[in-house]
Amino acid sequence: MQSARERFIAFRRSLPRAPVLARATVRVRGLDLAVFLTPAVSDATPLVCVNGGLLFDHKLLWPALSPLASHRQLILYDQRGRGASQAPPGTRAARIEHDADDLRALREALGIRMWDVLGHSWGGGIALLGAERDRAGVRRLVLVDAVGPRSDWLASLHADALERLAPADRAVLGQLSPEALKLDDAAVHSAYSRAIYPAWFADRDLASMFAPPRSTSATGAAVASRLRRDGYDWTALIRGVSVKTLVIHGVHDLLPVRVAHELVALCAGSRLAILPSGHMPFWEAPSEFFEAVDTFLNAAP
Repeated sequence: MQSARERFIAFRRSLPRAPVLARATVRVRGLDLAVFLTPAVSDATPLVCVNGGLLFDHKLLWPALSPLASHRQLILYDQRGRGASQAPPGTRAARIEHDADDLRALREALGIRMWDVLGHSWGGGIALLGAERDRAGVRRLVLVDAVGPRSDWLASLHADALERLAPADRAVLGQLSPEALKLDDAAVHSAYSRAIYPAWFADRDLASMFAPPRSTSATGAAVASRLRRDGYDWTALIRGVSVKTLVIHGVHDLLPVRVAHELVALCAGSRLAILPSGHMPFWEAPSEFFEAVDTFLNAAP
């Protein structure tokens, strides 16, 4: 039986070379956002991909999602104040709702009448909030190991992560207090995200193939600290999302499977796909992941 590492390598070797991304600078709500596009595909609805992490840029999802580009144009972008995108004034006031509002504005700035939206992890939260604000502009929604509708899942995250890590990684994470993440210190948020990174994988051997991202963002730290400090409850807003939705979740994800069931219960017209993976199904269960996404997006209305 193949290991997770062997399955990943075999899958990636079966793929053609990933297309080259075209880069554009797009003015969105007074800020210049860095946008990255695969070639257009005629008669196919474009798919915008919203990465998670809150501190990081589009490279969290590229080239991981490149197999989806064979059937549709992919649009990736660096969220405000992350990567190559301009930071907003008054960075410490940044909220995840500002990121959600950018989605509709980006669609309109690109001249796209309607698109599909995929969000991963915290990007799933941005995608959900953005779809609720842009109901006429979103055809279908894909949530990949998305955060829950309420912030209660955060309470056990640190302890659960420690249990998953090898001793050396556990020692590093153990030196960082989750309470410190309630402050908007960008360096602390960056160090914590690197330390916890291996815990997001179900398989330690596969996790060793991927280096923890290194990124520091004052904007992202402000958003993340506010969510941890104040908590959130998007239940009422999510009930307003009526677009057809696919909720994908890894059965071994550090983020508990119950949040996926909660999302499905709140989103009318949604369906659930539980995959044999951790938080990164596009790496850990790639065949199942891409088949599920392609089938959902290609299905008749």
